[in-house]
Amino acid sequence: MSKQIYSVITSTGSYIPPVVVKNIDFFHNEFYDADGNKFHKDNSEIINKLQEITTIQERRYVQDSEVTSDIGYYAALQALEYKQIDKETLDYIIVAHNFGDVTNEMPYSDLVPTIASRIKAKLGIENPYTVAYDLPFGCPGWLQAVIQSDYYIKSGDAKKVLVIGAESLSRVSDPHDIDSMIYSDGSGAVILEGVQSEEPVGILSHKTRTDTKNYIDLLTMGKSYNPNLPNNRLYLKMKGRKLYEYALTYVPQLVKDTIEKAGLLMQDIKKVLIHQANGKMDDAILSRLLKLYNIKEIPENIMPMTISYLGNNSVATLPILYDKLFRQEMPEHKINSGDYLAFASVGAGMNINALLYKVQ
Repeated sequence: MSKQIYSVITSTGSYIPPVVVKNIDFFHNEFYDADGNKFHKDNSEIINKLQEITTIQERRYVQDSEVTSDIGYYAALQALEYKQIDKETLDYIIVAHNFGDVTNEMPYSDLVPTIASRIKAKLGIENPYTVAYDLPFGCPGWLQAVIQSDYYIKSGDAKKVLVIGAESLSRVSDPHDIDSMIYSDGSGAVILEGVQSEEPVGILSHKTRTDTKNYIDLLTMGKSYNPNLPNNRLYLKMKGRKLYEYALTYVPQLVKDTIEKAGLLMQDIKKVLIHQANGKMDDAILSRLLKLYNIKEIPENIMPMTISYLGNNSVATLPILYDKLFRQEMPEHKINSGDYLAFASVGAGMNINALLYKVQ
């Protein structure tokens, strides 16, 4: 069998912000509904219900002095240093995010120059052929950047790509919106390299879909739910129930299609890594995926989760999760050479993607 080029993750890094925000910290918030009506429920009831639905107990926020390009840089530096990779040999730096550098003092998106260019500058890379660009693609952005990297590597255009997912959702969340308790901050990074192999390894298959008809407004930007606040600032807004239904309808089938595209079955998959959006939603997605294969019992430890203590930090959830697995920081979720992993994400667009990966 002749050798082919495959895209393999050779190093990882992540940055978990130091500010821990527990559910009880929202006890004194004033919550309103989408029509501007104040909730009359006790906040303890609201908080307990959200924890029951999402499984989130605490989340992480960036420090006042930090922005998205800072935390993306920290994760990138860790990935480079972990395997002593020469930064000047990178062909691409692709950064997935959605809001750019939103400062604590000026809560507006700052996207010029790109976050990728800022991170390249922070890393001190001099090579002009290290191409740096951003990918805003909703929560599936990091996985889509990995997919793009696979195309670059397999075409021969690149040998080494740094892919970062970084987000500071705390800067764009409305404190008067219950959904603000879901969002968090963080960053993760991987380095993908082209590896010649007779046996398939690394990225084996992937699929992506975008649904705009009937679904484009499930995640948008809008004014605060508090009608007493000025309307000149936009916050992240979500139609949670409809998003939940959309995800359960389409994510399981796309993952199945991706597994079959690689010539495998669900029974071959060691781990399912799903974007950490909502604990109960991810459980339901997994159950529906298994049901497509007539599997009634959920295999033990098949789906590692971080959302209960890290919250939903959008594009950063998957690279942080994989970094923890790669570095063996989740003892009950060890991965070994030859294991098949299924990645999946869903988010604003609405976009869904999935990827099948074989650990080298």
